[in-house]
Amino acid sequence: MICIPTEIPQELCAIDDELKAIYHSKNSICVWVFKSKADRNWFMEATAGMDKENRATYYETHFSDVIKS
Repeated sequence: MICIPTEIPQELCAIDDELKAIYHSKNSICVWVFKSKADRNWFMEATAGMDKENRATYYETHFSDVIKS
C-alpha cells in the first residue's frame, strides 16, 4: 500500500464511496462524484484506458447535471 497524506475536504469524505471514482496520475488525483452507483460504474467502464483530460471531458459531457448540483 502507498499512502500519501493530504487534507481531504469533509464534503468529499461525507460522500458515499460507491458514488465516487478516483483517478490518479504522476501529478494529480481526481475524484468524480455521481448520483448513483450505476452512473459511477457506467463511467468507469466507458472511460477505461482514457487519460485524465479525456475522462474529464467525458464526465462534463455526460454528467454535467452533477457538476451543477
